[in-house]
Amino acid sequence: MNLETLIAVGRGEEPADLLLKNAQLVNVLSSEIHPADIAVWNGRVVGFGDYQARQVVDLKGRYVCPGFIDAHVHLESSMVQPAEFARAVVPRGTTAVVCDPHEIANVLGAGGVRYILDASEGLPLGVYVMAPSCVPATHLETSGAELTAEDIKKLWTHARVIGLAEMMNFPGVLFRAPDVMAKLQSAANRPIDGHAPGLSGLDLNAYVAAGVRSDHECTTLEEAQEKLRRGMHLLIREGTTARNLHALLPLVTPANARSCSLCTDDRHPDTLLKEGHMDDLVRKAIAQGLDPVTAIQMASRNTAEFFRLANRGAVAPGYRADLLVLDDLETVAVNRVYADGKRVAEGGRFLPLRADLPPVPIQPSVHVDPAALDFALPSGNGEARVIGLIPEQIVTEHLRLTPTTKNGHAVSDPARDILKMAVVERHRGTGNVGLGLVRGLGLKRGAIASSVAHDSHNIVVIGADDEAMRHAVMTVSQMGGGQVVVAGGEVLAACPLPIAGLMSDRPLEEVRDQVEALTRASHALGCTLPDPLMTMSFLALPVIPALKLTDKGLVDVEKFDFVPLFGA
Repeated sequence: MNLETLIAVGRGEEPADLLLKNAQLVNVLSSEIHPADIAVWNGRVVGFGDYQARQVVDLKGRYVCPGFIDAHVHLESSMVQPAEFARAVVPRGTTAVVCDPHEIANVLGAGGVRYILDASEGLPLGVYVMAPSCVPATHLETSGAELTAEDIKKLWTHARVIGLAEMMNFPGVLFRAPDVMAKLQSAANRPIDGHAPGLSGLDLNAYVAAGVRSDHECTTLEEAQEKLRRGMHLLIREGTTARNLHALLPLVTPANARSCSLCTDDRHPDTLLKEGHMDDLVRKAIAQGLDPVTAIQMASRNTAEFFRLANRGAVAPGYRADLLVLDDLETVAVNRVYADGKRVAEGGRFLPLRADLPPVPIQPSVHVDPAALDFALPSGNGEARVIGLIPEQIVTEHLRLTPTTKNGHAVSDPARDILKMAVVERHRGTGNVGLGLVRGLGLKRGAIASSVAHDSHNIVVIGADDEAMRHAVMTVSQMGGGQVVVAGGEVLAACPLPIAGLMSDRPLEEVRDQVEALTRASHALGCTLPDPLMTMSFLALPVIPALKLTDKGLVDVEKFDFVPLFGA
């Protein structure tokens, strides 16, 4: 950037590259909407006024606002590569995201973080990365990697690694675990994201005092208010599963709105294509009665300032020219998108700056020994612990039921809706297979399996019989990761996810269709849940109550320890 030329263009002494005439500017700095002719040079806004420009576009009274910024997202949840994610969200008005590559880091460690950085280089979407703080998430499962404080320090050298990602291990903060202390201290004065559902009182005080400054896990007004009062930046989430916008928006007032941002956290292919991305959140906020300027501030300026994204988040002299042209402020219909001063989308169509992004090499991530796939489950005396599914929830019940047995082994009994479940370690070839029982899936025959299994992403499988379970796991392994539904020795539906077992190398629409086929095939086998594969992906997450299964065994989350299938 030639500073002297920038000043000369700003003064009107030299022509701008672009002039957007007759705009109604949604000014998130002055909190007003006013007429403006907006001049852009070399990717920067240079001023408002009567400028000469090489290209003049008459907007005829349309609105202009800053590009939207997602304050917290896991790109892996889109199930596609960063370039494909950009193709989906940029035409919707998202020009930057703050992402936590926690999922891929649990598979590939620092190499997974580097993949996200490399694969997002050169996109018309600013991808900023928060260094994952909890890899592995717990000691109760086998992850593919570990990120120490020293590993995180090495990531700080990258310009787009801007802070420490959600500190889920809030007990480690409160009880001063040495590794957690080292990670917090390594962040120095960088932003630190929080993840502390339900944390309150003195423990919340300590958590915030340790440097954690945001939270996206609030579900009630009371919790959100307490965190705001302690100086936390409130990230109001509206994802695919976790939807908190409606409940939390009444808390937002003109006095506190600057301490609030919008985020998606996790949006799956179908949601991105049907509902959109940040435009959906802004639209819903306005429909719920929030002032449009405030809603756009929460999707731009507030986020940029909290994460210290210099020259982003507003339309004003010196700011990066990430601009949206909106037809109106009710439907938030995005007519045109400019990124760094270049037109990158129009009428919902993506106009890529680079037609052929080079492939980013990534190592195989599925290592399963077929000889280790033993799903035999010896029976015990009396009742067994059974994971009880709760529709459309990731929490589960801790049930006590007497399983059906045969030849001294507990077996799946579809008639009673008690099925065998396994978690197969897939990172290190340990041969670990955690076995348990689950109720509530409704599967009558066959099996479903997935390498998307939060947080360590081993292979999780549920089946009506052992042979179908084995077939499902081996199919996932042979694909290099993915999700499958099998029955009668046939693969009924599959979604290959060769990138860390989490993401596809195919277009978003194709992945959406594959996921929908998985759901249809599951329902054809008797599953009653709206999204069986997604529900199953959380059954190996040993930080969400009450009973979960990992490759190391059955976990009573409230005790945060392993428990036997049978017995006290």
